[in-house]
Amino acid sequence: MASSPSSRSQAQDPGGFSGGVSSDTRHAAVRADVRRLGTLLGEALTRHEGAELLDLVERVRLLARGEDAGAELAAVLDEVDASRAIPLARAFSAYFQLANITEQLHRSREISDRSSGRLQALTEQIADAVADGSLDPGLPAEVMRRLELRPVFTAHPTEASRRSVLDTLRGIADLLDAADDPRRPGADDERLARRLAEMVDVLWQTDELRVERPKPADEARSATYYLGSIITEVLPDLLEDLDRALARIGVELPVTARPLTFGSWAGGDRDGNPNVTPAVTLEVLNLQHEFGIRVLTTALDRLVRELTASTRVVGEISAGLRAALAADRAALPEVYDRFIRLNAEEPYRLKCSFILARLAATRARLAAGSPHVPGKDYLRITELVDELELMRASLAASHGELVANGPLLRAIRTANAAGLSLATLDIREHADAHHATLGAIYDQLGELDVPYASLDRPARLALLVAELAGRRPLLGAVPPPLPERAARTFELLTTVRRALDLYGDGVIESYIVSMTRGVDDILAVVVLAREAGLVGTGRSAGAETGTGTAAGSGTAAGSGTAAGTSTSTSTSTGGAAGTGGAWARIGFVPLFETVTELRAAGSLLERLLADPSYRSLVAARGDVQEVMLGYSDSSKDAGITASQWEIHKAQRELRDTARAHGVVLRLFHGRGGSVGRGGGPSGEAILAQPYGTLDGPIKVTEQGEVISDKYILPSLARQNLEIALAAVVEASVLHRTSRQPDQVLAGWDDTMAAVSEAAQGAYRALVADPALVPFFLAATPVDELGNLNIGSRPARRPGGTGGLADLRAIPWVFGWTQSRILLPGWFGVGSGLAAARAAGAGDELAEMYRSWHFFRTFLGNVQMTLAKADLTIARHYVSTLVDPEQAGLLDVIRAEYDRTVGEVLGVTGQSELLETAPVLRHTLQVRDVYLAPLHALQVSLLARTRAAGDDADPRLRRGLLLTINGIAAGLRNTG
Repeated sequence: MASSPSSRSQAQDPGGFSGGVSSDTRHAAVRADVRRLGTLLGEALTRHEGAELLDLVERVRLLARGEDAGAELAAVLDEVDASRAIPLARAFSAYFQLANITEQLHRSREISDRSSGRLQALTEQIADAVADGSLDPGLPAEVMRRLELRPVFTAHPTEASRRSVLDTLRGIADLLDAADDPRRPGADDERLARRLAEMVDVLWQTDELRVERPKPADEARSATYYLGSIITEVLPDLLEDLDRALARIGVELPVTARPLTFGSWAGGDRDGNPNVTPAVTLEVLNLQHEFGIRVLTTALDRLVRELTASTRVVGEISAGLRAALAADRAALPEVYDRFIRLNAEEPYRLKCSFILARLAATRARLAAGSPHVPGKDYLRITELVDELELMRASLAASHGELVANGPLLRAIRTANAAGLSLATLDIREHADAHHATLGAIYDQLGELDVPYASLDRPARLALLVAELAGRRPLLGAVPPPLPERAARTFELLTTVRRALDLYGDGVIESYIVSMTRGVDDILAVVVLAREAGLVGTGRSAGAETGTGTAAGSGTAAGSGTAAGTSTSTSTSTGGAAGTGGAWARIGFVPLFETVTELRAAGSLLERLLADPSYRSLVAARGDVQEVMLGYSDSSKDAGITASQWEIHKAQRELRDTARAHGVVLRLFHGRGGSVGRGGGPSGEAILAQPYGTLDGPIKVTEQGEVISDKYILPSLARQNLEIALAAVVEASVLHRTSRQPDQVLAGWDDTMAAVSEAAQGAYRALVADPALVPFFLAATPVDELGNLNIGSRPARRPGGTGGLADLRAIPWVFGWTQSRILLPGWFGVGSGLAAARAAGAGDELAEMYRSWHFFRTFLGNVQMTLAKADLTIARHYVSTLVDPEQAGLLDVIRAEYDRTVGEVLGVTGQSELLETAPVLRHTLQVRDVYLAPLHALQVSLLARTRAAGDDADPRLRRGLLLTINGIAAGLRNTG
């Protein structure tokens, strides 16, 4: 096979990882713009707070970087009263916000300066592989038919910035961009300078902190804000460029293809979030459709302006379009009467008017909760896309290929990507909730010798396998009353059915089962879904449903393609009939979250697909099985090294199992924003997957600050999506077989297993130390995190005892980040590498770094985390805030840090961290100048508020929260 960028020995782009730039030229431009904005910020805070505050800011900043000024700085900060603590924290926080948006702007420009994009370079590489005979010429077209990258915007609480602040920052970036435009007249200088000063002043006047905790609907609005911008400002050009790049190598992307779509968890993720109720799920879906229809309406309005072709000029339209317009006139006579005089000879504009009328009727129908009326409104996006394709074919047949494959094809691609709702909503619920519901049902039936909850896994599995094969309804036509918890869980499933009836199949595709430990955890929800009218294993919809409501619900869930989803691609199937008449309106997704579950993932999928009833449902979904891999909890459970290695191995086993059963595997990577939760550059992560794992479809979570970091600027959104999309194509087409001989890969596996085992041992020894929990709670502001109001989901799991196990992965990472230890992103790596080197694998580790994308990406991410850590700052937290009995734990952490730095440098051949990225290293050093005062202020405020307890001045608490915000901005990371 032809060599690929990922198969060559090359380093990651550290600038891309950090959101900064990597060239000296761009770095100088960043510094110049940051100085300009810093001056404006100083003027703003002087106007609003007085010159004394600016003097205090400068004094604190200088003292914070002094070698022996710790005592003097502590004395200064301890004297800062509550009224001054707030603006002091805000000043440093605002600086980082301005620095971040400036870096994002120049990062975007730096990538734009490159001669060609990733897609163009990749298609040239594919052409070379076909030419030299190493690639089947038909494979690229085959993969393109099922290609689908789906970023999924989650509602996890890691975005510390308010949308109001983000809007202002985007406005500042636009002004900076305009100021550097060489085409603008020089007379604009004064106007732009004034506008920039105005926006910085607005930023200072804007409260960074949310007044109250956001609700799931608020989180959904945030997601739609970004999605609307991406779909209108980024997608049309990006997908057109993909079309053009593929055409250069003779590959045509099908009109029905969905190479890029989006997903969302806001309003669908119930696991651990009591605020996500069935009513909230429906509310969010209605909200998404409101925004989605608005986006489509804008696209159609643009087509009305562009499709001015007149039959007096281009001749007759196609017979198909003529028949469609006649049907439109019959269905919507009022639209015909209104527009025929204006568009009598402009049939394409007239057709757009009918489509716009149906979009308006769809919005009204959904708002009223009314049933779909064919011809009057839309139930699924395919109806609209079919109309656009009819227009495109007619135009192309009358020498209008440029317009047909220009604005019309762009509109089709946009509609396919956005659907009617902008994003597909995922549902997630804990496995225990389904068993509790089944327990209530079975116990009421009285058929079991013991309560359902007393059954072990093998007995539960046998019961559920027989239940699915037997096809009897568990619930009668009038279901018996269930206990409150069980009723809520079953109501979720009936709500999903109602949503599919109202909004169309495909609006919800995946039902994710958290903490999947056995096949019974999946079959439990399948049985409940059958009772709710969502699946059937052999009869028509409703015949196997005890609730008796699915059959007459407005969509024929068992009627083959009639209940299909928004497209005809193989990776997004709806309720089509499968083997033996099985049908399924949703798919079921096991989520493997800990090392134990990851190790069993392959065998669990094997047993699941071996069940004939379940396999028939997968066939009904187009032979696609989705599996989600959890990075956060596995890392918190066993450390980053074991987590990454077990996920890598699990992907191999899942790949082989899916192949053996003739199933397309769609992996869903639950990656967080930080390295400790699986974060890092998306393109690198995709290319680091095992060979053959990716075969077109893939889902990846986008969480918290990562969303704003990647998507706040349309130009940056374009580049991030192009990099990820190119990586998916490359992995699916060019990385189908191993790049290394089997014996080499086997040797690397053995070495990596040794690294993982020793690293996990070191990590587990640390978290088992009884001093760790009190150390963590004292040395970090994790307990104050909940007051930031950055998400609707509670930071701790319900019903816990307050220990480490109760704490979710996000605050675990957040806390360590704030105190600059960043422990989840590196702890144990040094012990693992040292053990392998001591066993004689030093040379092999170096070769693994040079030639194995997985290992190189892993160490690159760890190196970045080590560079951001600062244990000198951490020692100030510990010495001030931690009980002396636990404070010694920092020495253990320091020893592992030093070991990890030394081992990483040894393997990578560097003399210092980020040696190959001096610009980035300098950028981080500059940031430290402004981070150090914030850390010092945070320590002071933590000590004072904790000492005062419930009597602490609310202004001090507010100042503390502002330092959390500022440090998150300075490190470009929360959790």
